[in-house]
Amino acid sequence: MGVRNYLIEGVSGAGKTAVATELQRRGYQAIHGDRELAYRGDPGTGLPMAPETETPTALWMSEHQIWDVEKVRAYVANQDEAITFFCGGSRNYSKFIDLLDGVFVLEVDLATMNRRIDERVTLDPTDFGARPEERDLIARLFETKQDVPKNAISIDATAPVARVVDDILSRCGAAAP
Repeated sequence: MGVRNYLIEGVSGAGKTAVATELQRRGYQAIHGDRELAYRGDPGTGLPMAPETETPTALWMSEHQIWDVEKVRAYVANQDEAITFFCGGSRNYSKFIDLLDGVFVLEVDLATMNRRIDERVTLDPTDFGARPEERDLIARLFETKQDVPKNAISIDATAPVARVVDDILSRCGAAAP
């Protein structure tokens, strides 16, 4: 079987980081996109950008959260792993989505999303979602789903992370590594 590559997306608080960590624990190559691939840039050109103001708005931060497309291409081209999962949010996913075998979107209800954001902000008060402006943006994006890829496979991410990962693995035909 050839190398397969999947994107795991979702709104803030949906569980992308937890899913990536669980996939890694199980021996899969899972890339924490928000940590390993992300930077602030122009979603169209990929060129790095600095905010126009000293303190960027939450909207600016969200709209300019993009991934290094060349790094994504390098992972996809690497034949050393049978399967790679890219986990996180990127406003330029249209630049690399055609390279992938599938896309999963983690779906949660509003209460679950808010509880998870509260939990992570308690651990790190500088994390995205700590400021009221960020929470307002997160709530709007939750309602509109505007930054989430369309035609993706929906995954109920309100379940425990082990079951969420089991569901993803079964849907992409992955066997235990």
